[in-house]
Amino acid sequence: MSLFLLTALTMVAFAANSVLNRLALVDGSIDPASFGAVRLAAGVAMLWILAMAGGNGRIERSGDWRAAAALFVYIFGFSFAYIALDAGLGALILFGMVQITMFAGALWGGERPPVQRWVGAVLAFGGLAWLLWPGAGIAVSILHGAFMVAAGIGWGIYSLIGRGATDPLRATAANFLFAAPFGIALALILFAGAGALSTWGILLAILSGAVTSGLGYALWYRVLPQLAPSVAAVAQLTVPVIAMTGGLIFLAEPITWDVVLPALVVLGGVAASVIPRQKTIRSSGS
Repeated sequence: MSLFLLTALTMVAFAANSVLNRLALVDGSIDPASFGAVRLAAGVAMLWILAMAGGNGRIERSGDWRAAAALFVYIFGFSFAYIALDAGLGALILFGMVQITMFAGALWGGERPPVQRWVGAVLAFGGLAWLLWPGAGIAVSILHGAFMVAAGIGWGIYSLIGRGATDPLRATAANFLFAAPFGIALALILFAGAGALSTWGILLAILSGAVTSGLGYALWYRVLPQLAPSVAAVAQLTVPVIAMTGGLIFLAEPITWDVVLPALVVLGGVAASVIPRQKTIRSSGS
């Protein structure tokens, strides 16, 4: 399969997490805490198989408790946000907050970002503020928007911690393993006796954990070394767009200008932040 198709499949998998989570919660097939717990458990199983197939040793040695805590915040902020947020809207908030968090992390770490990244971060933040501002064109639940903001911060921190991982697949497997028991405990505490979980809801959570998360991450780690940084950045810009399309097809979620215009500002800011400037012009055919 070509690199282009593998990259496209990975982006579809990432966007599908939003659609699957929203699809499971919209009709009460499963509660958000149970969805997150099953997603983590299914992710552990798939990532463990993939990691152990790739080498010897214990995956626990590759983990980081700080990363596992950030992963926990991402998984459950994500799940609780989708009680009310549309799939595409949630993906957009998540995506914007991840980039803002990583920008802040760079500043905290002593980096001096160029003007281009400052402009991009300001645009992304402004677009999110426009999207979430009370009384704006689209009604966004402040509580559930805050859950997705927390999820974006969690995933941003997770990404910052994981940048130096020598074996990202095994590290991700270990972090899922560390976070899973706490996720299961949270689900039992919050929703014990709240009612039986439907088979449909559990299947959607397993699909999200094992396939669109576990296999999706594994595929991403495979194609990422083959992509130029600018190509990888542009590819990730498609995730909120794919999620919006999936929400339209599978959930009949409307796409209006009240969402599209702030989305363009957010994605434009992210593009300005993550796509490196071309310093030299190379001749083709080299």
